[in-house]
Amino acid sequence: MLFDKRENTAQAKWKLIGWSGKLLIDLLFAGSHIDVQGYAPMARLLASRKFIFAFWHSRILLVSYLHKGWDAAIMVSNSADGEIIARVLELQGHTAVRGSTRKGGMRALVNIADNIVTHRRPAAVVPDGPQGPRHEVQPGVIVLSKKTGYPIIPVTYSAKYRLQFNSWDRFILPCPCSPCVFTFGHPVSVPAQADARMLKAFQEQLQKELNRITFEADSHFGHFFEP
Repeated sequence: MLFDKRENTAQAKWKLIGWSGKLLIDLLFAGSHIDVQGYAPMARLLASRKFIFAFWHSRILLVSYLHKGWDAAIMVSNSADGEIIARVLELQGHTAVRGSTRKGGMRALVNIADNIVTHRRPAAVVPDGPQGPRHEVQPGVIVLSKKTGYPIIPVTYSAKYRLQFNSWDRFILPCPCSPCVFTFGHPVSVPAQADARMLKAFQEQLQKELNRITFEADSHFGHFFEP
């Protein structure tokens, strides 16, 4: 009986945290003018729902907000911070697939690959998460593209008025109603026959493209992006 009470209390706490996080994100962007760049070349691929979004850990907020209700499968770590993110994502209409491309990496990749192919939903991976190194693509997202045949679409955003935390990822928190720019990069497609050398080359290609579009997004508002 005591265990059930504690479990109910814990669930209520996580629900409150999830709704509070979603409300905060909604309030941040509700009055923002968001300039979306590079959408037209991506329209057909986005409509197919067969793609993998990749974005830096510091640029999470606007990606999930803009694509609410897309039912994307998003890889989220098993940490306490990951639980908060998972609760918010599920309230935004996504599916959180718990795991990390580092800890139990192959199992997590198999889970998310099965999830997106079976349910025909897009995926999203933070290639420098959950703990860095900052702005360095880890191989998991490349392997996921190889296993599923889904191309990787690099995306990023910046805000005119923002706070930047002194955390490992230099997390970006836009100020409420700040003008924002959201940018699509050039897709990276990994063939099923790619060997280790090719996988490394695609990994470097994705990292360069993510840094390129993030530099452009920050420059749009006069900010300096440090890869």
